Amino acid sequence: MSAFTQESEDLVYEVRGQIGYITFNRPASRNALTFAMYERLAAICGDTGDLRALVLTGGGEKAFAAGTDINQFRAFRTPEDALAYERRIDAVLQALETCPTPTIAAISGACTGGGAAIAAVCDLRIASESAKFGFPIARTLGNCLSAENYARLAALIGAARVKDLIFTARLIGAGEAERIGLVSEVLPDHETLLARASALAETMTRHAPLTLRVTKDALNRISRLSRIEANDLILTCYMSEDFREGMDAFLTKRQPDWKGR
Repeated sequence: MSAFTQESEDLVYEVRGQIGYITFNRPASRNALTFAMYERLAAICGDTGDLRALVLTGGGEKAFAAGTDINQFRAFRTPEDALAYERRIDAVLQALETCPTPTIAAISGACTGGGAAIAAVCDLRIASESAKFGFPIARTLGNCLSAENYARLAALIGAARVKDLIFTARLIGAGEAERIGLVSEVLPDHETLLARASALAETMTRHAPLTLRVTKDALNRISRLSRIEANDLILTCYMSEDFREGMDAFLTKRQPDWKGR
């Protein structure tokens, strides 16, 4: 495939040879994800053609992606708004997870919320020493992940570590992420990280594509056996007073006053 670049204000997609490169490109907002960016990601994953590898990274060095742009939640009013949002994100993550092309997340800086969910469904994750991972929703918005996402994370790092990350709302550094199996390698800086991601992708271009595709599909099928739908849990959080309070507190840069209702 010949080289080409497709650019938008928020996401850049470039193909060089048999490797595709996706860059979340909102560095001033720590690459927070808009719905348009999510949809573009899903569209790319659904049409990778003869690509042998796909590399995902964030613009600049301060973030891979810092989750969904909070302004996207302002219009939430009804239970269907909440359920539709989680269905939408799950569909995007499923498109990435089931993409026949092997995917590599190259992570520097903040990798949180929706950004961490995207990284978690990539086939390989490597990070620079500046990387910070987590789902700090218990101290920010007071929302929750979908059951699909909880299952993905539990399969990746274990249920106990998922609880640790959610309950403490802490962000873990690259070293700890490597120790718990969240990333496979830690590189000293962003430049070295991108070079290593390209080298890994080049390695994949030389390997049997069907072996990689079938291995990925088989493991995805095993993982999906444990997944359930739990819409009631989503509504418990998104329709709560606490979610409204958390969103307002986040946008006005103050501490939320949680009520548990």
